[in-house]
Formats: sequence, C-alpha cells, structure tokens
Amino acid sequence: MEELKERILKEGKFIKPDILKVDSFLNHMVDAKLLRNIAMEFKKAFSSENITKIVTIESSGISIAAFCAYEFGVPFVFAKKYNATNLDPDCFCAEVFSFTKQTTSNIRISKKYITKDDNVLIIDDFLANGKAILGLYDIIRQAGAKLAGCGIVIEKSFQPGRKILDDMGIKVVSLARISSIEGGKISFLD
Repeated sequence: MEELKERILKEGKFIKPDILKVDSFLNHMVDAKLLRNIAMEFKKAFSSENITKIVTIESSGISIAAFCAYEFGVPFVFAKKYNATNLDPDCFCAEVFSFTKQTTSNIRISKKYITKDDNVLIIDDFLANGKAILGLYDIIRQAGAKLAGCGIVIEKSFQPGRKILDDMGIKVVSLARISSIEGGKISFLD
C-alpha cells in the first residue's frame, strides 16, 4: 500500500534499532482517512472469507479494528490486557509478551463475545515476533472459532513473526513489509 509506505518513510521514527514509532498517524494520533483506506485494503484481501468478527488487542489495534469492522459490517472485539472490576470473569485468556514494552500480559475476551460459530479476522498494527497474534489465536481456538487470517498494517519482516505464522498455515496480509533498517533507512519487501 503505497500511501502507507510513504507515511512510514516521511513520519516514521526509530526509537531503537528495531522499534518503529508511527504515532503521528497510526497509534497515538490517528489519520482517519488513512485508516479507512487500510480497512478497505483488508476488506479486499479477505472479501471471500465470510468474516463474522474482527479481533484485536488493546490498545493500538482498536482504531484499526473499528474501521475494519465497519467495512466488513461485523462487530469487533478487543482483548483486554488489564483486569478491571467490570470485566466479565468468564473469559478466554492467553499470555502475551510485548516486545515493545518488554512485559507479559494476560489478555482476556469474554466468552459472550466470541463463539464456535465465528470466523475471525485478527487485525493488528504491527507484526514483529508474532506473540500478540499467537495469543489472540489461542483465544480463538479456546472458543472453538475459526481463524480466517490476520491483517497487519506494518510487518517487520526481519523479525520472526511472519515465518512463525506462515509455518502454522495462517493467512497473513501485511500492507507494508519492512525488509530492513540500515543506518536509519527503511527498505520494503514489495
């Protein structure tokens, strides 16, 4: 997706050699027009999959998932990372390690919101090591639902996440695949 790649090149900043900051348009301040275009790309890529639910993890995936849910005409559910008194105790749970934050979270989705009848599309802002996707996939399996695939906005292909998901036979559509970062210069796979 050329529009996305241009924004990454123009506004993306590396705060560590392998952590890309895109908070000026994707995951802090959000460019709604860009997110709508991203959602339309995912709709094209997964149009034949009969998606019934969009699933993401809080918090960066929420805005993207909302636009995708609108395009697909289905609800979206986000896995909560933090326990709260109003969280339904009857949940599917999985453990997820965050590469960016260097912390482990127990993510949860209420059993009311994902069922064996669902055909789920996972949406996330980044794919690096694949831990968030694997945690969401674990929850989807616990529910007995089917995983149609994963829509990833930015993939860091030089990290192992894509290979792990490919080896598991999971369909992954990434809109911007970064192949390398050398001297602060970003190169894309396609």
